[in-house]
Amino acid sequence: MRKTVIAVAFLPLLCASLPAAAAGFMKQGLWEMTIKSDQMKAMPKLSPEQMEMMRQRGIQMPQMSDGGMVTKMCVSKEMAERDSPPSSFAGASGQSECKPQNQQRSGSTYSSDMVCTGPTMQGKGSTKVSFTGDSFNSVTDFKGTSHGTPVNSHSETSGKYLGADCGTVKPYAMPAK
Repeated sequence: MRKTVIAVAFLPLLCASLPAAAAGFMKQGLWEMTIKSDQMKAMPKLSPEQMEMMRQRGIQMPQMSDGGMVTKMCVSKEMAERDSPPSSFAGASGQSECKPQNQQRSGSTYSSDMVCTGPTMQGKGSTKVSFTGDSFNSVTDFKGTSHGTPVNSHSETSGKYLGADCGTVKPYAMPAK
């Protein structure tokens, strides 16, 4: 169950970042992402002591509260210039599990369907993103299974540009097309 919750909880972050980077709307630099998901409400709460232990071990934990999380994401030059999304979400096997389909871009909006056929993630979803200057909002829905457990997930993500310098935040390692 814990693997399922964790995998599905981070699916909105992936879905929000794929079309955003793909559409060429995101600027290179540091972005703050706020993700709210019905699946995140089921995630177990970590005590302040557990959070500190994770930080001491070098694990950067996002700020979690009220069924959501706030994290920072560094958009590299390559990500900002890319005109198509990374190929997929790589599951535990490291292989492509989810692929975007039916991608549409019109002005400041982007939409895409997602089909997951991997060993740990199976199902279909959709993402809709709208951009306004240095920010964006997206809605992602996914229905399928994760690690064999049924999933019906709805999430909402917002992002805001913080500046060109990512500081200590490293860019997301994008899989090859």
